[in-house]
Amino acid sequence: MADKKNYCETMFLISQAAAADFGAAVEHIRGLFARIDAEVVALSKWDERRLAFEIKKQRRGIYILSYFACDPTKVAELERACNLSDQILRFMCVKAEHLTLEEMQSADDQQGLADEAKLREQQAAESAKRTSSAKSRTEQEEEEAAKAAAEAAKTAAAEPQADAEEAPKAEETAPAEA
Repeated sequence: MADKKNYCETMFLISQAAAADFGAAVEHIRGLFARIDAEVVALSKWDERRLAFEIKKQRRGIYILSYFACDPTKVAELERACNLSDQILRFMCVKAEHLTLEEMQSADDQQGLADEAKLREQQAAESAKRTSSAKSRTEQEEEEAAKAAAEAAKTAAAEPQADAEEAPKAEETAPAEA
């Protein structure tokens, strides 16, 4: 009876914060399956949506659909691990009696998950690069503004002395004309 395996369908909802490192989030889910010795039949991103209400201060989430085969007694361990996970906001696990193995395998998009993880990683790197170049531009602008302010202060300090020297000359010439 220990050899009997049930096919299950599980929908995971991961947070946007966890999705920032999408590859790690997918690996986390694979790790949960590895803990219970489950055979992953299919794993795919279902959708990315705005949530109807906030869950753990998150307004958006990514749904990941999975089909797996495991010992029926191990499903409770998976549920416990999902409840303890910080990356998983919600999950739902049901028996997949309504589907054939071929239908489950047709939903597999593990290559798509890997591609999306790489794409998100590249976008994060480009964003960080743009942010750092924007910071360096801002720092350069601040340095230029500081230099301009210093030049203006020097000029302003020199002008009152020139005005002070010109003022007595104007007074001296004024009485002579009168």
